[in-house]
Amino acid sequence: MATMDLQLRSRGWLRNASRSPKVLVGFGILMFFVLLGVIGPHFVGNPSATGPDAYAGPSFAHWLGTTDTGQDVLSQLVNGTSASLIVGFVAAVIATLIAVAIGLLSAFLGGIWDEVLSTITNVFLVIPALPLVIVLAGYLHGAGEVAVSVVIAVTAWPWTARILRAQTLSIRRRDYVQAARVAGESTTRIIWFEIVPNEIPLIAAQFLITVLYAILIQAGLAFLGVGSVTAWSWGTMLYWAQNASAFASGAWYWFVPPGLCLAFLGTGLALMNFGVDEIANPRLSSVRMKRVPRRSTRLARSSAAATASSGA
Repeated sequence: MATMDLQLRSRGWLRNASRSPKVLVGFGILMFFVLLGVIGPHFVGNPSATGPDAYAGPSFAHWLGTTDTGQDVLSQLVNGTSASLIVGFVAAVIATLIAVAIGLLSAFLGGIWDEVLSTITNVFLVIPALPLVIVLAGYLHGAGEVAVSVVIAVTAWPWTARILRAQTLSIRRRDYVQAARVAGESTTRIIWFEIVPNEIPLIAAQFLITVLYAILIQAGLAFLGVGSVTAWSWGTMLYWAQNASAFASGAWYWFVPPGLCLAFLGTGLALMNFGVDEIANPRLSSVRMKRVPRRSTRLARSSAAATASSGA
């Protein structure tokens, strides 16, 4: 029975998400970049291959121009998409799993467990995230995407854990949770079938924020030269463009495309996040907010008509 209830809640949430214009537009943008990162590298050349056409502008041969060593910018952009997405999603999955485990257990178990886990969360919250990531990534110089994702995830989970803890503290006092306890349900079953389904929209929203955070942090680390600068990503492109003074040379086609990709991908993830927030909290829906004045106007007209008829 609990499994069926969980499936119905999940289907209802997915049905509402599929009807949200913001979620659909954001998902479309995200899928474009996913397909670009998965299929695109098969249709472009080697991003590290040099050529004689240095600083060549966009042309039929090189759609986004070339670098100072004649490397094709489009090839670098397409091949760098997968690395940025891998880091973003792997870091978000790791950080979300840690946050869900710590946030839910801390609030539901209470007592000494709540004190210990809350203290750990608060310690990570007060540690400056970017300097810590830079220091940790510096020790992993030349590491792959998964290692960088783990480093980013170390600093990405505390805020989500704190939010889930607050939500769980509210949910655990509700009647259906208390009824499950009285019925003798195990702690694990109560958490997964009574609490987690009610927090899915919140977890999804925080997951999307973490994906965006991880992608931007990875681009920032690559731009600073922390980590591997030979593995292509959007941040690596910005690093080499800055080293070669692309801005001063007028090679806008070298640094503008990766910046636009970061902006568009961030926009897509933000739209999905806004749509999920509206599903979790219907009061945020602009559609429903627009209906309120119309109803008020109708009531006002009806009251005016009734007053006029009674006066007559």
